[in-house]
Amino acid sequence: MPTDRTTDFLRALLVRQLTTWLPTALQRSRRATVALAGTDADGAVAALRLVGAHADQVRGRQVTVLLLADGAPDLPARLGPVEAELPAEVTVHLLPGDPDRLPVAVKAAGAAGSPLFSFVDVPGAVGPKLLTAAANGRAGEVLLHAGNSARAALVAAGFPLVAELAPVLPDDAVAGVVAFGSRSDRSLEAVRDALWSVGADLGVRYRDPDDPMSATVDVAGDPDLAPLAQALLAELRRDGPRQVTELRRHTLTATVYRAVDANRALAGLLDDGEVRRDRESGKLAGDELITPTH
Repeated sequence: MPTDRTTDFLRALLVRQLTTWLPTALQRSRRATVALAGTDADGAVAALRLVGAHADQVRGRQVTVLLLADGAPDLPARLGPVEAELPAEVTVHLLPGDPDRLPVAVKAAGAAGSPLFSFVDVPGAVGPKLLTAAANGRAGEVLLHAGNSARAALVAAGFPLVAELAPVLPDDAVAGVVAFGSRSDRSLEAVRDALWSVGADLGVRYRDPDDPMSATVDVAGDPDLAPLAQALLAELRRDGPRQVTELRRHTLTATVYRAVDANRALAGLLDDGEVRRDRESGKLAGDELITPTH
């Protein structure tokens, strides 16, 4: 079971990411679905309040919130007052069961073809059917908390962009793995920014689950960019010249850093003469080619 600190962290992350996702989804589509599987009662209440806070964007559209809850008998009573204040366009379905029932819930809600954001908290490995349902064809994104790496499972489920990191709590306990699957670079950037913002607020550091050295990155204040610079330089030396956009994506999918940190790390490599750029000066553009000097 998650510790209280882990639960607080996950709740804050859910609210932060949903704040970004919901308005964007409602700009693209008249229907959107939010599926919460495995979250605690406080997380479910916070998510519903967040949806209600976006009443202006919700009006004239249809938002479905699926809550898969197991062992939370007080949840209906807690949700009642919050549901009463939601816009009429918001429909809430509270369903008993664990996260493995997500495929059934998503199908019953008619989420196919419209944006779907799934927040899933599972204690161990995650099943392929669950992730396939979260992918929702090409319209789904999933933020996942699991006991171990889910990268391979997310790729197999059809997510072309996958990122994951391991949160390290203030008491140095590792709180499982947080993974994200999407098709959007902007969504990938948004969830990484959310992770760093929440981490800074709660004193949570991050590490790469695949790093045998278990090195952590402190996200409060200015981070140490030396490890990122070395990782980008190794990527360039291994695969040759890459565009800035590709290096930003590599930063998001293969390290714990943010996209903005990639630009700063590249600037340092340019100053040190380790790489060269197409243009002589100015801000690094996304289509600009970065080449290792040796």
